[in-house]
Amino acid sequence: MADNFKKVSVKDDARVELHDALGLTGAEISINALPAGVGVPFVHAHKQNEEIYGILEGEGHAVIDGETVVLAAGDWLRISPQAKRQFFASQHSAIKYICIQVKSNSLNGYTTTDAQIL
Repeated sequence: MADNFKKVSVKDDARVELHDALGLTGAEISINALPAGVGVPFVHAHKQNEEIYGILEGEGHAVIDGETVVLAAGDWLRISPQAKRQFFASQHSAIKYICIQVKSNSLNGYTTTDAQIL
């Protein structure tokens, strides 16, 4: 039944995208790491995909539509597609986060409405 799942191990790289590695069909997931004092070198937005960020380690901040949002391990953040965003590690701490991209307004069911007890 290996066709029904795929497992990969992730190295400790600055950025790992799992779309191709896992054969994802409904989401993009990346794991990102920024050293202390470093930021993503560009501002970006999306056409259709909302993003969900989970801060795994460290601390930093995001600038979203001009507003600074402080981030620390354990925080989760959802950003709508059109919002302009840029991420930064704090001056004294690296930051590691997961980013999950999914098409906005595409969730038709979840947990109890989508799961089947077999």
